[in-house]
Amino acid sequence: MGKITLGSHTVKSHGWKVAREHLMDWIILVLLGIVIIVLNIMEPFRRYIGPDMLTDLTFPLYKDTIPIWAVPIICILVPICIFTVYYYFGRDVYDLHHAILGIGFSCLVNGVITDSIKNAVGRPRPNFFYRCFPDGKPKFDPDTKDVVCHGIKKIIKEGYKSFPSGHTSWSFAGLTFLAWYLSGKIKVFDRRGHVAKLCLVFLPIFIAILIGISRVDDYWHHWTDVFAGAIIGISVASFSYLHFFPYPYDNNGWAPHAYFRMLAERSGRDTTMTRSGSREILDNDVELGSTSIPHHRNRGSTDSE
Repeated sequence: MGKITLGSHTVKSHGWKVAREHLMDWIILVLLGIVIIVLNIMEPFRRYIGPDMLTDLTFPLYKDTIPIWAVPIICILVPICIFTVYYYFGRDVYDLHHAILGIGFSCLVNGVITDSIKNAVGRPRPNFFYRCFPDGKPKFDPDTKDVVCHGIKKIIKEGYKSFPSGHTSWSFAGLTFLAWYLSGKIKVFDRRGHVAKLCLVFLPIFIAILIGISRVDDYWHHWTDVFAGAIIGISVASFSYLHFFPYPYDNNGWAPHAYFRMLAERSGRDTTMTRSGSREILDNDVELGSTSIPHHRNRGSTDSE
């Protein structure tokens, strides 16, 4: 393999080439975003909720501690800023491109899975009572005994989307990917036992845990919703990261697979060119030799005559 040279693959020199090679991936990323929008427009399954089932659903309706608009900033934009800082010093567009593409896939695939389950399950939130009956006066169907809500439709609709926690799954999808990324860059598994490196890697995961806890404290989710969201987010983030990057404990764990594939291809081309050059020199020698032999023979025959 050729010598690894950092700082020679910038956005300007190789950015378009890398993006063009992964054009289909970016198209799929856009399609995933459209699917998430459609899933949020769809109505969730309206689960039967009888009078005896409201016991655990009468918690107060508080505002989010972490608003919905803050989640993409925390789990996508902040990691991308960190990727960009690393690019500023490393000048490796392969790393920047695959990190952004990877975290994009992690969060959007997670979003599709989470919202699909939300709509299919239709589990009521802990604060469902006050979403359904803002005045605190419950009303039920006389025949089925199911709730007859008279609150705001949008708020009632969200009341059926408790399982799993979207805040939690999105946070773990983005911040677990960031933790994987940092562990590869700072070589946390270099067997030197630096605890500071572990603390840095655990920090994004700790933030994701706190976001999940806030969902239970705000009475927007049951603890099982948060637990399931964390499992989904961690799983998708791990698959996404390892699709683009080697394991952090690998010797090449600091760069994406594409970077080393590019080096191998370039090394192969250099080797082919070297062999071709050597073959041309050999051919020239043979040609020169074959021309010179008759020349000497002619001289020899002339002398003998």
